[in-house]
Amino acid sequence: QVQLVESGGGLVQPGGSLRLSCAASGFTLDYYAIGWFRQAPGKEREGVSCISSSDGSTYYADSVKGRFTISRDNAKNTVYLQMNSLKPEDTAVYYCATVICYLVGVRPFGSWGQGTQVTVSS
Repeated sequence: QVQLVESGGGLVQPGGSLRLSCAASGFTLDYYAIGWFRQAPGKEREGVSCISSSDGSTYYADSVKGRFTISRDNAKNTVYLQMNSLKPEDTAVYYCATVICYLVGVRPFGSWGQGTQVTVSS
């Protein structure tokens, strides 16, 4: 069964850090570009970041550029999203998915995880 599972969310104070993980089972991540999306209550889903399968090229939304870093560990079949300098507006449910990763954007297709809640609040 093809599955993506996110973890690492939680409650953090503004300025803090979290690292989200997206672990794959039932398939090998090596051949897939993986992206992170987020959705806050009452807002549209936003494509946050993605990493390609071929050369590791990445995309970041302007809202997170310079604060978030996406990486992949194919040996662990896992993609990570390191989030630093978190702001209250980063509060959302974060999802990972298989995607088409462009230098200027990300488009999901195929598998989605169940999401992990990130709350940034003092």
